[in-house]
Amino acid sequence: MDLVRLAARDAVQAARVLSEVREAALAGRRARIAPRPVIEQSWDRVQRSGVDPERDVRVGLLPSDEVRRRREESPLRQVLPVLREGLLSVADVAQHIMVVADADGRVLWREGASPVLRKADGLGFEVGADWREDVVGTNGVGTPAVVRRPVQVFAAEHFVRSHTSWTCTGAPISDPRDGRLLGVVDVSGPLETMHPATLAWVDSVAKLAEARLRELHLASLERLRAVAAPVLARLPGRAVVVDRDGWAAAVTGMPYVRRVALPKSLAPGHRWLPSLGACAVEPLAGGWLLRAEDRPAAPDACRIVLDLAGRDRRTVTVTGASGSWSRELSPRHAELLFLLAEHRAGRGAAELAGDLFDDPSRTVTVRAEMSRVRRYLGELLRHRPYRFRDDAEVAVVLPDDPGDLLPQSTAPAVTRKRNTGQEGRERAAPA
Repeated sequence: MDLVRLAARDAVQAARVLSEVREAALAGRRARIAPRPVIEQSWDRVQRSGVDPERDVRVGLLPSDEVRRRREESPLRQVLPVLREGLLSVADVAQHIMVVADADGRVLWREGASPVLRKADGLGFEVGADWREDVVGTNGVGTPAVVRRPVQVFAAEHFVRSHTSWTCTGAPISDPRDGRLLGVVDVSGPLETMHPATLAWVDSVAKLAEARLRELHLASLERLRAVAAPVLARLPGRAVVVDRDGWAAAVTGMPYVRRVALPKSLAPGHRWLPSLGACAVEPLAGGWLLRAEDRPAAPDACRIVLDLAGRDRRTVTVTGASGSWSRELSPRHAELLFLLAEHRAGRGAAELAGDLFDDPSRTVTVRAEMSRVRRYLGELLRHRPYRFRDDAEVAVVLPDDPGDLLPQSTAPAVTRKRNTGQEGRERAAPA
């Protein structure tokens, strides 16, 4: 049965069928129709998180001043005109609302048809509310943030019973510079407003928003480049001007670099950076001037912490003689660094391709991704084979539940690790 087609033709009947599917799944019975994989996987995650399907849990709303602060700091405020133009006019006619949430799942903006806004209030779908998947179950804000792709959640595909009269379609918006999740845009309404084309529509507008963010970033680099040009023209040796996030605007005396990994809190003075070595750091309007120094300055032994404990956020933190810095990891880079931490002796490109794709021939993809990883880890990673530097201390912070290890990963090596951890936990559990 094609539930998407059925829902477009008869939303009430489709909702009834999905209700049967949901009840069977929660009772551990086999339903006559299997839930869609993206929904079934989400149900499994939220059950392990302890979400009660019969209880509408509402975490306290953020205070208005905290909502205001988050709005001011969120890059999504720059693309609100794009989202409004692309979604609101149609949403209002179709009895939908538009919701924009940040990477923490907190609703920051909510606009659209007044009757639907009032219905959303009854579900706790308000400005400042927390709609993470592990808090309120499967939904159009939290689930796209976990799987990092557009998701439509219709009627009883919602995990919590009180949400099953609702339909929502959300798409993640990522920072086009580094893939970091910025938030989710969602279009929601009563279940009878469901339309199968909504998924493609919301995804297209989210991609337009990302394109606008890319344009704004390139424009800011152009402004910084105009400031940097006369400064670099007077300097001997190697130097690079970067913005506050390390993106290069101009270089002199050295090959062009796209981005320089910067410590979380960079300050003027003499510093050691993975890709440049010893350098002098000077503030510049809108960025930093980094002048490479000729003196040898290999870092002391360092500590690398790969934090995979969070369900939606993975980071690598490097601590050395000149301080520490952190970087949020994309799902693919988290997988690669986890595999290298598991195999300290190193892995070749073919071995990593087998670990990730069960296909050792996909070495081109692996080499391209490892090249991107080495741009920010620099000499902390060796190659032939790929491995962490021998004198680096590497620690991995894992989630309490082995099943939560990189939950969106389908890499065979990661899946085996999850399954092994769960089996070990079950054996260790008291009878």
